[in-house]
Amino acid sequence: MIKIAWHPLYAHPLPEGHRFPMLKYELIPEQLLHEGTIEPSNLFNPEPVDEEIILLTHDKNYWRELKGLTLSAKEQRRIGFPLNTQLLERELRITQGTIGGAHFALATGVAFNVAGGTHHSGSNWDEGFCILNDQAITANYLLYKKLAKRILIIDLDVHQGNGTAEIFQNESRVYTFSMHGDKNFPFRKELSDLDIPLDDGVADLEYLSLLEKNLKIAFEKAQPDFVFYLSGVDVLSTDKLGKLALSKAACKERDKIVLEACKAKNLPLQISMGGGYSTDIKDIVDAHCNTYRLAFDLFT
Repeated sequence: MIKIAWHPLYAHPLPEGHRFPMLKYELIPEQLLHEGTIEPSNLFNPEPVDEEIILLTHDKNYWRELKGLTLSAKEQRRIGFPLNTQLLERELRITQGTIGGAHFALATGVAFNVAGGTHHSGSNWDEGFCILNDQAITANYLLYKKLAKRILIIDLDVHQGNGTAEIFQNESRVYTFSMHGDKNFPFRKELSDLDIPLDDGVADLEYLSLLEKNLKIAFEKAQPDFVFYLSGVDVLSTDKLGKLALSKAACKERDKIVLEACKAKNLPLQISMGGGYSTDIKDIVDAHCNTYRLAFDLFT
């Protein structure tokens, strides 16, 4: 059975101006349940991740400031909203959701986290709505537990996975592949193992062609036995922050390319949802739900 990490705190309300993007964390599972793609038994509620697992990836002093809610005002501005107890617990549960999903993926082939994809968080910094890097923490956890030997992280959010790139810059067992807007946030990029910077306005055919070509390179270079996929839907033409021009059909085809490649290679796959900021919430939810629909068609 395909398992999906979700918790009520995922939709924790943020300060005015940040609440709209959080709606998707309620609406994605509701839509999937309503249409019959999933049943309640597909969902699991993660507990907060343990401190010792966090410290496999994040700097001890950074974690101490997070845990004590003592980040400076400047550091909190980098997050994009004030740090508080509920926000930290949300992040801890999201991270454990990705770890739990990795275990389920090892057993069944694929698993999801309705949230996650917090790829702007580096070893000792927060940024861009990201506090703890869920997929990086989980990758280090799998290596530490000897549950994987070589890992590929496929990041197709419109923003570069700068935190993920920094965390694994000296780790040869983890190969980072980021395909992102060149002139978009973050404006100071890190060096992934494979970066594909895109011009503003890149549309369906060019995007999918570049993905197919470079995904093959990533698999050849990485030789993974486990894959993480960050499936942000901020690549859509309707996205307020994305600057690309993909149709919803092309976004779905993007997911199909990644999922079919992992399925063909019999590689366990954990998927975190990443960003999505279209004006109409229905565009965000439907594009994300397409990823689940494809996985259920392929893996069940």
